[in-house]
Amino acid sequence: MNIFKKFPKTFWVANSIELFERWGWYGLFNVLALYLTNSTDTGALGFEQSQKGMLMGVISSMVYFLPVFTGAIADKVGYKKSLIVAFILYFVGYILMGKMTNYYSVFIAFGIVGLGAAIFKPIVSATISKTTTKKTSSLGFGIFYMMVNLGALIGPVFASKLREFSWDYVFYSSAIVTGINILLVIFLFKEPEREKNTESFLVSVKKILINLFTVLKNWKFLLFLLLIVGFWTMYLQLFFTLPVFIVQWMDTSLLYDFIANISPNLATKIGTPQGDIAPEMILNIDALYIVIFQLIISTIVLKWKALNAMISGIFVAAIGLGLMFMFNNPFFIFLAMLVFSFGEMASSPKITEYIGLIAPKEKKAMYIGMSFLPLAAGNFLAGILSGSVYASMSDKITMIKKEFTLNNWQIPEGENFTKNDLTNLACEKLGKTDIELTQYLWETYNPNSIWYVFTAIGMLTVVGMLIYNKFILKKEISV
Repeated sequence: MNIFKKFPKTFWVANSIELFERWGWYGLFNVLALYLTNSTDTGALGFEQSQKGMLMGVISSMVYFLPVFTGAIADKVGYKKSLIVAFILYFVGYILMGKMTNYYSVFIAFGIVGLGAAIFKPIVSATISKTTTKKTSSLGFGIFYMMVNLGALIGPVFASKLREFSWDYVFYSSAIVTGINILLVIFLFKEPEREKNTESFLVSVKKILINLFTVLKNWKFLLFLLLIVGFWTMYLQLFFTLPVFIVQWMDTSLLYDFIANISPNLATKIGTPQGDIAPEMILNIDALYIVIFQLIISTIVLKWKALNAMISGIFVAAIGLGLMFMFNNPFFIFLAMLVFSFGEMASSPKITEYIGLIAPKEKKAMYIGMSFLPLAAGNFLAGILSGSVYASMSDKITMIKKEFTLNNWQIPEGENFTKNDLTNLACEKLGKTDIELTQYLWETYNPNSIWYVFTAIGMLTVVGMLIYNKFILKKEISV
């Protein structure tokens, strides 16, 4: 317990801010794919999978690319002022997202949220780095990652229950916790020690570009960043694709009934009025596992070399993610997500830790800023996979339309004809119930084959990192 006393007050305040920020972000993000693509008669927007993939991929990649520049801006104007601006943008963006229904207006509103996130991210990461030492960094980033997942656990629970009444409440909830963060920053956040930037904005941007080029000239570091793109592309399918896959292919009423037989009260609390379990609640199992096991896993890998922990973790995570998409049995996902979360806990915190440890002391913030680049690329590629690739391989609506084409059936046109109407019409023409239709499409078109794609990306990343560790780094870096 003595090690916890080595963390200063600012470390704990930053972790609290992270918790509420993640609460607001994941309260929206875990249900965003559903809000964008679910049938309009449920209050969602009814966009195509490709539209969803583009919106989530582009804006999320922006969140992780812009910190290369916003980190330097924060160094110039101060962390506290930057945080206040970030949370105001979050607040405005969340409110606007609940009001917009046109694709491009939703895109812009989410972009405002993304800009707030891009300002926020390098500040909190740099604060954690500045308030930890080489001895405390592994545990410090483990605590930080646990707080990330505690927020990711709480936010979707609120969102899941609130969207039963109205999707509007999801956005209001995220805005409210953002307001709490504004108060925390104003009254409790203390500016960590940093070198004040007195240069003009243009000079700062020029230096950023020069530094970016200088850092990326380190071809070994650049190769490491490129390899990590594979991990994030795979990992992000948990949020981009899995919620839609659950809605389209899994009968979660079986899970609800199982829980209800044990505890009707618990089933009512975590289930929906329709007698099933919402995808975001199932997704939350990952965050729950991390809250429970993160400190244990961090302790286990405490003395491991960061690269060894990453390689092992990515291998395990790839297996777990593949298992999630391999079957349409909702019970199996508990085991699959446990496997995935163990891999995630071993690898993800080590990425930032590794970069922080290898970075020169005077360039620590700059190197950590570069760590967002693989996330930017990973988000963009994850959007493509969850958009056009998922649409062609696994989208239920696409497969129903194929059935209509094969049978020369006309699909009614008009804005009032929803995705649910199309599904109901398919059931009627094929003489099947909704469950029977789903099973027929599953057996006919094999939508689970997308697991090959996701797992292959993870495994290729593992192979690349093994080669990198053995032949590129050799014994030059011992972290």
